[in-house]
Amino acid sequence: MHLVKTEEEIEFLRQNAQLVSLTLAELGKWVKPGVSTLKLDSIAEAFIRDHGAVPGFLGFNGYPNTLCTSVNDQVVHGIPSSYSLQEGDIVSIDCGTILHGFYGDSAYTFAVGEISPETKKLLAVTLESLYRGIEKSVQGLRVGDISQAVQNHAESNGFSVVRELVGHGLGKKMHEKPEVPNYGQRGKGPLLYEGMAICIEPMINMGGRQVYQAKDGWTIKTIDGKPSAHFELTVIVRKGTPEVISTFSHIEVQKLNN
Repeated sequence: MHLVKTEEEIEFLRQNAQLVSLTLAELGKWVKPGVSTLKLDSIAEAFIRDHGAVPGFLGFNGYPNTLCTSVNDQVVHGIPSSYSLQEGDIVSIDCGTILHGFYGDSAYTFAVGEISPETKKLLAVTLESLYRGIEKSVQGLRVGDISQAVQNHAESNGFSVVRELVGHGLGKKMHEKPEVPNYGQRGKGPLLYEGMAICIEPMINMGGRQVYQAKDGWTIKTIDGKPSAHFELTVIVRKGTPEVISTFSHIEVQKLNN
């Protein structure tokens, strides 16, 4: 089964995951009012290259940048630009690396200054939804168990789940099987085996779940213009307890120190 990684391959994935996690934490220092998303992009590219890797997104299917920076009602795949972040914005930063022929891929939604209580709740519930999904990433369960755990938590808190975009397997390609939707039924979908590497990435909207693609051919936005949050971690399926190889701990430590 090519979906199952050897321990050596998992080590390469782990190194990428660690670098992506550190890159997001580095960007967290710069996420503040007045900083452009293009500035964040240049910081990320330099940081990744300084650590001996190359940006995983740059040139991927023709994508023009290192990061996807999706602000407010942009769900995912926002292209960095001259737009300067403003107090009260949220920005999902999705970042990828290539090192030793393997990919890293992780995303975190940052608050820019003070955000509204409702938006704080959106971020908290999206993050919680991610961890609910991770708990189900164990051998013998199915992808639908992950999907249902994410969906249940998001919808029970009054938010909606984007259905057009999904999580995925990760390895020598950025998008491998299996697809990991954020909605579904318990006990359905592909079986999970120890050693599978998957990216779980809830995309949760404050309003309706409907989205559309902007004219730039990349950016996905909510139809109702309400904010959307996005968090992504890479998980190795194990027996009993999943192994999460990327982390938000560097970002959380940074927040405590500010």
